[in-house]
Amino acid sequence: MIVELGHFALILAFMVAIFQMIVPLIGAAQNRPGWMAVAEPAATAQFLLTAFSFGALTYAFVTSDFSLSLVVNNSHTLKPMIYKITGVWGNHEGSLLLWVLILTLFGAMAAWFGKGLPPTLKARVLAVQSSVSVAFLAFMLFTSNPFLRLEIPPFDGQDLNPLLQDPGLAFHPPFLYLGYVGLSMAFSFAVAALIEGRVDAAWGRWVRPWTLAAWLFLTIGIGLGSWWAYYELGWGGFWFWDPVENASFMPWLIAAALLHSAIVVEKREALKSWTILLAILAFGFSLIGTFIVRSGVLTSVHAFANDPERGVYILGILIFFMGGALLLFALRAGAMEAKGVFATVSRESALVVNNLLLAVSTFVVFIGTIWPLIAEMLFDRTLSVGPPFFNAVFTPFVIGLAVVLPIGAMLPWKRGRFGRAMRPLIGAAALAVAATLLTYAIFTGHSAFGPVVIGLSVWLVVGAAVDLWSRTGRGAFGQRLSRLTRLPRADWGKATAHAGFGLTMFGIAALVTYQIEDIRVAQAGEPYEVGAYQIELMEVRQVEGPNYFSTMATIRVTDHGQELELLYPERRIYPVAGMPTTEAAINNGFTRDVYVVIGDPQDGGGWAVRTYIKPFANWIWGGSIIMALGGLLSLSDRRYRVAAGAAKARVEPKGVPAE
Repeated sequence: MIVELGHFALILAFMVAIFQMIVPLIGAAQNRPGWMAVAEPAATAQFLLTAFSFGALTYAFVTSDFSLSLVVNNSHTLKPMIYKITGVWGNHEGSLLLWVLILTLFGAMAAWFGKGLPPTLKARVLAVQSSVSVAFLAFMLFTSNPFLRLEIPPFDGQDLNPLLQDPGLAFHPPFLYLGYVGLSMAFSFAVAALIEGRVDAAWGRWVRPWTLAAWLFLTIGIGLGSWWAYYELGWGGFWFWDPVENASFMPWLIAAALLHSAIVVEKREALKSWTILLAILAFGFSLIGTFIVRSGVLTSVHAFANDPERGVYILGILIFFMGGALLLFALRAGAMEAKGVFATVSRESALVVNNLLLAVSTFVVFIGTIWPLIAEMLFDRTLSVGPPFFNAVFTPFVIGLAVVLPIGAMLPWKRGRFGRAMRPLIGAAALAVAATLLTYAIFTGHSAFGPVVIGLSVWLVVGAAVDLWSRTGRGAFGQRLSRLTRLPRADWGKATAHAGFGLTMFGIAALVTYQIEDIRVAQAGEPYEVGAYQIELMEVRQVEGPNYFSTMATIRVTDHGQELELLYPERRIYPVAGMPTTEAAINNGFTRDVYVVIGDPQDGGGWAVRTYIKPFANWIWGGSIIMALGGLLSLSDRRYRVAAGAAKARVEPKGVPAE
């Protein structure tokens, strides 16, 4: 009964979405306040109905209701409860329902917290947001219904993909979807502004929090996915330039560009057309990511579905929304007249350079991702584009971005002097050069990539600190320290995010350039050296888990005779799914990881063992956490909550009624 109610709620949500898409748009066009006002309760109702539907599907998974086809294909009675719950979105249909739930949540939040928005703009934003809901609800109900029943239910299910039975990946998709779908709000604001034909500083203030929230969630989601790949897949890597990894990375890059561009709109009312275009493209790349994950056109270990027919529907959604928005942009771009002018040396110019680097790097990743598909379709050639290509073409953009960020933060608005902006950064530049030379001297014989990027990471972190300190003005040290604690959270957030980016760059450079790898046949009781550590395979035994069988090794790690830890790498077999997984064992440290993977038994005795010493590996994800913290600090800034309302109040003098 609950499952049927969930299905019925989803149909009702679809009908409410159609109503919300049409009526407020007509009301805004004809200036009918009552028609515009229905958008708010409709957005709330749409969210509540979708939430009930999602709850019904979750109930079916938790209670192992094997009359539901989706539960049979993605669950099992022996599966731990946490994976029964996360199994709801560990498949195409359930993850699509989660996608729509988050989409309606953002629409409802715009209705709840958009009190300072002009009524016409608010109505149009909610209508555009609902049009996206209509498209995806139709896609789900007509092609990917999660509530399909089986005529004869089996006694048990087929289990969830073993790779998804992991805490890191269990929570990776929800955070990614919060980021993907969060960019739909920037898209809705952009299309609503194009319909109205007006973009001003207030629009920049309204769109920034939504974009910042989406970027924050994408950062967490990408970080979780990278961490999962590092310890779960057993390859010892953190990023493989997989098509699905790229699908989340491209919106992240464009969202970062949009954040910086919206600042210029808010502060200087410049770059309006460019910012609108970025808002459209950001959500466009989210839809491209959805297409890649669900169409099966590109092979990936992360893909949810391999049904080309479903891919055609998503491609149609992508063409409709992106084509329509870009057509509207072409018709209205001339009305987006920029008011602010700025010199070549100014913060605006630095933000333009920042945007160009991020946008072009996104385009490069996009071309590398889809080129195998293009080559097969147009030239009948099968090829792959792997890490060597992406590393070679993407690295220069990262280096350029790292150089520009501290300088741009120090430049004044409108007009500045390069020499004056660089003066406070001389110490940061000296430290960066010193770090580069020191690293090169210690590790002579390695690639120059490591020392250069490590130097730039020091430049970023120290530059962020200098930027904060420069905002305290002049005076005694104690006075400046007191002012530092009273700086707006947005200033702290920006510096924190830039510093986190620097720390992630440091971790990547150190790991890629200086890691040690050892692959050998290890005999029990025979220790061997890897770098400064002694590794000893003590025993290998068979272990039975709740829904898997494991070959587990016990490996001792010692450092100069002192035991650090006993590690237990595993090779698991999930009998229901018939899939093996590799569980790496890691001795984590602040400056390095000792990473061990057990392989197959060898004919001559012993076991294949891979051992890595990975310097500063945890700094990659520590930097990601700090970047996300920076986004959270900025998002908590009080100015984001009151600026729009204050701006509205200023344009309504006393005695003059609001129109």
